[in-house]
Amino acid sequence: MWQDLSLTVLIGAFLAAGAVIFLAGLRMTGLADKLADRTGLGEALIGGVLLGAATSLSGIVVSVTAALDGRSSLAFSNSVGGIAAQTVFLALADMFHRRSNLEHAAADLGNVFQGITLMVLLTLPFLAMTTPEVAIWAVHPVTFVIPLAYALGLVAGRQVQQSPMWTPVDTCDTKTDQPEEEDEETRKTSTTRLFLTFALLMSLMGGAGYVIARTASELGDRAQVSDTLVGVLATAVVTSLPELVTTVAAVRRGALQLAVGGIIGGNTFDTLFLVASDVAYREGSLYHAVLPQDYFWIVSALLMTGILIGGLILRQRRGPGRIGGESMLLLLIYAGSVAVQVLVAG
Repeated sequence: MWQDLSLTVLIGAFLAAGAVIFLAGLRMTGLADKLADRTGLGEALIGGVLLGAATSLSGIVVSVTAALDGRSSLAFSNSVGGIAAQTVFLALADMFHRRSNLEHAAADLGNVFQGITLMVLLTLPFLAMTTPEVAIWAVHPVTFVIPLAYALGLVAGRQVQQSPMWTPVDTCDTKTDQPEEEDEETRKTSTTRLFLTFALLMSLMGGAGYVIARTASELGDRAQVSDTLVGVLATAVVTSLPELVTTVAAVRRGALQLAVGGIIGGNTFDTLFLVASDVAYREGSLYHAVLPQDYFWIVSALLMTGILIGGLILRQRRGPGRIGGESMLLLLIYAGSVAVQVLVAG
């Protein structure tokens, strides 16, 4: 079917699916903020779990679809490339918070702990790569460890939120998570309806992710571009648009913990793409089927996450260009990684 479509139709479908992801992500931010207040779970947790998982749905559809087609590099690079892209989105969002550095104002222990969990999860694929190619039902044992580590991280993160052993120092620039007063229309909307609307938007994003996977694969084949490059610079960026939209929108709404938590939580959830992809990839271990340049993006993501955590702990008030020093580093590292990837692919 997709092979029979013209180049114009393929590009149009790709852009239309990207627009659906963009608009659905924009609507999700407001809903997530309201649900954080309604449920009392807080912006950091809702951003890290509910919003992070929801905005990642289109990406996981892309990775699973690619894995089912036997395109291991596209499935893998879409996941880890999305983590790097979404991390750099925080640097872009920092530009919209003019009062101070975003990482300073959004101080939250839960986000720091989530970032550490993400770094642990990102090391597990390396563990798989450096061990013999063992598979159980064509699935590598590390694939069973990743969701367990993810779940334990969520449980421990909740404990950190409820009974913190230390708290960040409040300054005049710190923006704490305070429930907002709901308008008349929102008060009339039940929590159940808010969740149902959220679920509907997730479904739209999942369908759009399928279209992105099919059209991007076909466009890459026609242009004779490697799956790694397609995954990192096309599908990963487009399916990550909700994170950019929700992060900037959350910053402009003053929901700073939601903005940072949504990115870190979304990145943590994105490691589960590898679990789903390894299960869907029926030719053996996904971790041994991919190319070295695919693992290059895990290194980039680890480096960027470490710098982000350092920024959350250091809490620089202002940096160069009125953004944090860590934001500047994130932009430079991502740009450098893209340049290296293009040179390798060329």
